[in-house]
Amino acid sequence: MTELGRKSVAEFKESAKFPVIIILENIRSAYNVGSVFRTADAFLIEAIYIVGYSAKPPHKEIKKTALGAEETVEWKYFKTTAEAIDELRSKDFQVFAAEQAEGSYLLHEIKTEIEEKIAIIFGNEVTGVEQSVIEICDGCIEIPQLGMKHSLNIATAAGVVLWELVRGRLLKN
Repeated sequence: MTELGRKSVAEFKESAKFPVIIILENIRSAYNVGSVFRTADAFLIEAIYIVGYSAKPPHKEIKKTALGAEETVEWKYFKTTAEAIDELRSKDFQVFAAEQAEGSYLLHEIKTEIEEKIAIIFGNEVTGVEQSVIEICDGCIEIPQLGMKHSLNIATAAGVVLWELVRGRLLKN
């Protein structure tokens, strides 16, 4: 592990994290949840908030795709997304939905400061982020898509959005 620069579990837990929190809203596939855990670990994301009927650790399908990241990344369960947002607002986070919507911000145009606290909601694989949740967000962030399909798997979308948020902060270091 050391030859690849990988952190131990203890080193990961002690590492400074990017002030980004992922909210997983009613994700049908536990494999998708596990994939997001793995991505959150890779990018030193602060935490994952799991909402509604999304699977949560311990879960064999999460474990299969997370490959141990469910043990390193902090997570918390909420019954509703509104409860998660209330907690985030009390901690001074801006909250955005990863969603295609009128007036959305294009992902590549987002500029963040290193210490800026941002939460990103990723919604259900079929229905996306609930409209009632979008209405209480600070906005929507959209991944530009140029082909025939205009949707990505939630785990893929999370990887793209999180990398762009982290990449912008890395460039400022």
